[in-house]
Amino acid sequence: MKRVDVVYVLLYDEVNQKVLMVFNKRGTWSLPGGGVERGETLKEAAIREVKEETGYDIAVSDIVALDEALMDDNHVFFITFRGTIVQAPETMSGDENVLDVQWVDVEKAEKMMPYHPNGIRGFLKKTCGAEYKIQR
Repeated sequence: MKRVDVVYVLLYDEVNQKVLMVFNKRGTWSLPGGGVERGETLKEAAIREVKEETGYDIAVSDIVALDEALMDDNHVFFITFRGTIVQAPETMSGDENVLDVQWVDVEKAEKMMPYHPNGIRGFLKKTCGAEYKIQR
């Protein structure tokens, strides 16, 4: 089996209680994110993917979820980081794989992404997640 790493970023607007989500060509909503490219750290991939898919410049901190799946001939790890916005774009934009970008209230986000067993609220309840370090 081939290992595949996929990163996502939880960007949460506490004031309006909304989560940034993307609608992709597969017809599903998710947090912004995507595959890690060769030679890229998980954090670098998360920052790049959010920029490509939404236009936002972000910073990422701890990991709020780590999930895995056996799909086809792949062993896929889904790593979700907590993120903060460094700079918002003038207009949100998507890339070739993203058809729409929206800030969605938490209740609606949970219905749009039923594959998170503890829901988005489960991510938000965590006061801290797993620390992420790169060993050199």
